[in-house]
Amino acid sequence: MEKLFSKGFSRRSVLGLAAAAAPLLAAARSAAAADDLGFNELYGRYSVLGLEFSDKVKKLAGREVAIRGFMAPPLKAEAAFFVLTEVPMALCPFCSSDADWPDNIVVIYLHRKQTFTQANETIEVRGTLEVGSWRDPDTGFVSLLRIRDAAYQGA
Repeated sequence: MEKLFSKGFSRRSVLGLAAAAAPLLAAARSAAAADDLGFNELYGRYSVLGLEFSDKVKKLAGREVAIRGFMAPPLKAEAAFFVLTEVPMALCPFCSSDADWPDNIVVIYLHRKQTFTQANETIEVRGTLEVGSWRDPDTGFVSLLRIRDAAYQGA
């Protein structure tokens, strides 16, 4: 700040610039912020074809989202992914087909390895929402919803 004043800027001009920039910074921050998503917002209905994604999930596909839940016990300690559940689970839910997919889990693929947490600790995950059936080629795990390039922290 002192350098600005020594370069001939008045206190008033510096404050004016800061005031003018504040709305732009706030808009940039909100544009980059993740959209919140809840487990109760994942699916719109259940039909004869199975679970149908909600309009909100369809709108957020490919965008950064934030969701809170619990980490199911991972497959192995060095896994690069885990299952986020709505309620704490003692066992990791495995699926072999779309029909087996529970409506209260999301697969999380981490941006980088992180230390796993206890199954009863609430965490918030942020990453890019991916929608649609996909089988992980390494594990054979089938998922309908995934969050990729993700990171998490205690909530």
